[in-house]
Amino acid sequence: MKYVSPLLLLFCLLGIPLRAQVLLKGQVQEAQSGKALAGASVLEIGSINGTATDSSGYFALVVTGNTDSWTLEMSMVGFRTQVIEVTQPNKLISVRLEEDITFLNTITVAGSRLRERIIDVPVSVEFLDRQSIANAASPTFYDALESIKGLQMATVSLGFKVPNSRGFMNTTNVRFIQLVDGADNQAPHIGSPIANALGPNELDIEQAELIPGVSSALYGMNALNGLLQLSTKSPFEHTGLSLYQRVGLTHVNNSLSAPQINTETNLRWAQKIRKRWAYKLNLGFMRGQDWIADDLSDLAIGANASTSLPDGPSNPAYDPVNGYGNERSNRRTLSLAGKNYQVARTGYYEREVTNYNVQNLKGDFTLAFRPIEGSELSYTYRIGEVNNVYQRSNRFRLQDYLLQQHQLRYRSGQLTASAYVTLENTGRSYNLRSMGENLDRQVKTDDQWFADYRTRFPQATAQDDNVLKAHQLARAYADSGRLVPGTSAFTTRLNQLADINNWDIGAALRVVSRLYHAEAQYNFSPLVKQFELLAGAELRQYEVIPDGNYFVKPGDVEGNLLYGKFGGFVQIADRFFRNKLKLSATLRLDKNQYFKPVFNPRLALLYHVNENSSLRVSWQEGYRFPSLFEGFSNINSGGVKRVGGLPIMSKGLGVFENSYLRSTADAFVTAVNNDVNRNGLKQSEAIVKNQNLLKRNPYTYLKPEYVSSYEIGYKGIFAEGKILLDADIYFNAYRNFMAQVEVNLPLGKNVDSIGYYLFNRNSNERYRLWTNSSSRVFNYGGSLGLKYLNWFKSFNLNANLSYAKLNRKETQDGLEESFNTPEFMVNASLGNPSIFNQIGFNLTWRWQSAFLWQSFIANGNAPAYSTLDGQLTFHVPDWKMSVKMGGANLLNRYYLPFIAGPNIGGHYYLSIKYGL
Repeated sequence: MKYVSPLLLLFCLLGIPLRAQVLLKGQVQEAQSGKALAGASVLEIGSINGTATDSSGYFALVVTGNTDSWTLEMSMVGFRTQVIEVTQPNKLISVRLEEDITFLNTITVAGSRLRERIIDVPVSVEFLDRQSIANAASPTFYDALESIKGLQMATVSLGFKVPNSRGFMNTTNVRFIQLVDGADNQAPHIGSPIANALGPNELDIEQAELIPGVSSALYGMNALNGLLQLSTKSPFEHTGLSLYQRVGLTHVNNSLSAPQINTETNLRWAQKIRKRWAYKLNLGFMRGQDWIADDLSDLAIGANASTSLPDGPSNPAYDPVNGYGNERSNRRTLSLAGKNYQVARTGYYEREVTNYNVQNLKGDFTLAFRPIEGSELSYTYRIGEVNNVYQRSNRFRLQDYLLQQHQLRYRSGQLTASAYVTLENTGRSYNLRSMGENLDRQVKTDDQWFADYRTRFPQATAQDDNVLKAHQLARAYADSGRLVPGTSAFTTRLNQLADINNWDIGAALRVVSRLYHAEAQYNFSPLVKQFELLAGAELRQYEVIPDGNYFVKPGDVEGNLLYGKFGGFVQIADRFFRNKLKLSATLRLDKNQYFKPVFNPRLALLYHVNENSSLRVSWQEGYRFPSLFEGFSNINSGGVKRVGGLPIMSKGLGVFENSYLRSTADAFVTAVNNDVNRNGLKQSEAIVKNQNLLKRNPYTYLKPEYVSSYEIGYKGIFAEGKILLDADIYFNAYRNFMAQVEVNLPLGKNVDSIGYYLFNRNSNERYRLWTNSSSRVFNYGGSLGLKYLNWFKSFNLNANLSYAKLNRKETQDGLEESFNTPEFMVNASLGNPSIFNQIGFNLTWRWQSAFLWQSFIANGNAPAYSTLDGQLTFHVPDWKMSVKMGGANLLNRYYLPFIAGPNIGGHYYLSIKYGL
């Protein structure tokens, strides 16, 4: 008997059922027609125990037998959720679901980290369900996210879109979180996800939830601009084999490319094993030809204005947006024939230094175990390999870029816990800018090239007094022996440079990093009963193996670079005035090893005007610690050294303390050249005259970024339930906005000679420093969504409008300008999932206004554009198959999503789906 207690304890820990079990069986049908509903969800209330109906609408659910009744929730997209009480377990349960003409009973989790109706969520939450995804006109579900109200998507590459909401978009969006089944799928060293490279495929996506704007109180430091939660299908509820094949056509009527075929293949296989075990396997492979970035606009406008030379290709300082090796930092001032000219090396176009092959191979495997009813323990492994072009401060070719993630997750009625590790290896990726620079240097160093240019120019002017022609001849002479794109010598050297992990002489991006994360939350509400109480905590650690180029060991740190934080939250909510008013308060604390603890509070009020409408008001604050790159980067890129903003990276070097703003240094050089070329001053005289233009760098080391956000929102239905209205307005105030500043550091110590140091390119160094803006930044906006459902025999009309405005900036130091968001975005769609004989269609029109795009690659106005997407779907229920044909940007009007990005044309496709 002495072994009974330990054995009993072991049985409890392993979850071996010691309680009686009851099998509940039933059928779910459509109320109006009596048609069986396949894929309807059946959930035992108060647990995660659930299943789904089969192709005939039948279900079987095992529950514990230690009670006299069981409460089940029946739900399906497009139908009103029904909750029933079961008291006779031996009787076949029959449920008929009414068609739901609104989305007000849709269940969401993201808004409060608890299951609740979307109309009960105290903050803005947008939703894209399975039916909406299936009916979307976009080639992929991830493309379809762009139709969500308030969501901005920047297309970086084919199949690679970056989401954002409410302003301050960046192609490396460290202010926006993307979760897949609760796990952050960011690439650790980048600090943001590589789109959907590690996410679910077309067959496994269940739903997408968006919280636009600040979400830090519940989700931590990076959720300042919003959160996207992608949920996948349960292997217990969705079993069997599913297949998906898509063939697409792009680059139609493209002067730079013939039409290109792209394909995507997906497989999903899921099975239950003896009721308590289940597994699923997903595999996906996509390949195609990437969109081409070929903006040849001159970034060196006015560089030689004082010499009356034109801008563009004839400009000696010509710097095309998508050309590399001829950047401002590589430019020199040459005194030629009594005048000063800004001259840059020739460089290479992007299309010459990269290949545009796109490929994404990914897969995941989940093994799930339900030890007792209402709980689930699962292990998931995800892997994704990426080959495409990616943009951050420079543009990169990602080659054999590998991401992996291991996740262990436990869920029960009250407890949710998760631990995961993400592994990142950049493979054979390389920097396009460094590639262009160092290809130019293979035959001649910079000093030799500029010396040859200086030598040939007077010879050319002696033959012909045409200055423009003299510059062209001088360039041709200096370029003699230059590697020619397309030749074997060029290709061989490009491949060699792509493997040299030093951007002074090569272009390789070689980073190996890891992210370790653990979190848990517990719902105490059933225990306290008087009010809702939820609490959670998390721990996160980044680890980077220093490569000597991109990341180095800071200071006297030994071993790998470690960077971590921990935090926790408490959320309390209660209802008043006959449950019409709900008040919730959340307080979160986060601590980082380099900063003091910070608090992220949220207060929210929700008032039910009536059964079908609610008004919400919320206020919250959010902080963000620097990402790995912002805090620890230490690289030389294009003659500019990028340095992280933590003191450990640069204190003692004097970079922050002794440098001068690059903007003032450039203005100083321009003024000196103008006085030499137009006013006849000697160069030394012009330097002395204009050195008062130079301004010291006023910025210092990084502090956490802060935002305070206010929001009012409304959801309601009108016109006998046919019209759904959803609206919100918000106001944000930012402080200590993280940004980069470019500075010039004189190499000499003589204070009286600062002007000479900064005029001569060889006597100063350029740095790009991560710091905080001294301005207070304000932005405001709102969105309005209108849905007309079941109009004229089941047609659905949807439209939404989003507005965002950078309001004003105190002190206007210029570092906070990267708002990068259209003032207006509009989506409108008309569709019918079954217009006749199992045929459905959808048309979606999008438009966004022109906006200012600012980045360290290029600044400029991104033009307004509109697109029309459309699809026809043919359903073959007897074969469990559907065929969709359609196109994104049907009219094939090429558009530029952001400056330095690719031109996006039409994407026409045919897809076939089997199963599910």
